[in-house]
Amino acid sequence: MAHRLKDKVALVIGAGSVGPGWGNGKATAVLFAREGAKVFAVDQNLAAAEETMSIIAGEGGVVTAHQADVTKAAEVKALVQRCLETYGRIDILHNNVGITDDDMTAPRSTEEVWDRTMAVNLKSMMLTCKYVIPIMEKQGGGAIVNLSSISAIRHNGRPFIAYYTSKAGVLGFTRGVALDHAKAKIRCNAILPGMMNTPLMMEPAKKRMSGKEIEAWLRDRDSKVPIGRAGTGWDVAKVALFLASEDSDYVTGQGIVVDGGLTSKFA
Repeated sequence: MAHRLKDKVALVIGAGSVGPGWGNGKATAVLFAREGAKVFAVDQNLAAAEETMSIIAGEGGVVTAHQADVTKAAEVKALVQRCLETYGRIDILHNNVGITDDDMTAPRSTEEVWDRTMAVNLKSMMLTCKYVIPIMEKQGGGAIVNLSSISAIRHNGRPFIAYYTSKAGVLGFTRGVALDHAKAKIRCNAILPGMMNTPLMMEPAKKRMSGKEIEAWLRDRDSKVPIGRAGTGWDVAKVALFLASEDSDYVTGQGIVVDGGLTSKFA
């Protein structure tokens, strides 16, 4: 089996999962390790990062778990320094953290909700790039992969004004980073997941619906996707691997939609 990330160090932000199953960051961290990367797995929930670490270590991979709130500059600076001290370099930065606001239009939103959503979804990426890009510049290059959403380019029918805005901001940020640092051989791309059945979606659903209601909800989600099913964390992880590897060495500043054809539909 070809190890596309052999001898690479991957810093995965949001490498844990909010519940049972495979979130985007957890699947990506595990897939990176399977492809030969040394993984520095960061999550605000240390137990979640350690679960991912256990899976990778159990498969013979090289991994370190680290707890941090990536909306805080001091904690981001510290995690980047620890990653560098542990593995000596950073070749890949994967920014995966994200939250949604709670059914809010602009009139119903609050400064607290708006600021928190922007901090987690957008400011965190600025902070990780702030401290990682100088390291990549000294190394002679690197790959950055940011998680956006199809909500950056399509309204999903529910009022999540801060979420939509932050995810659109990720696209602008990604293009800016890509062009600002192209001559340094640093590539930066974004993934726009569509309707995904990850723990981030499933755990809230379990709290508001019965088992039968969830089954009906999942069937309805599947039926809306042209390819016939909602996505999984692994669908995102496989694209993240492509963007992190040399397979995409001529791809930068792009937003790759991963949605089973959902955004290609008229209705």
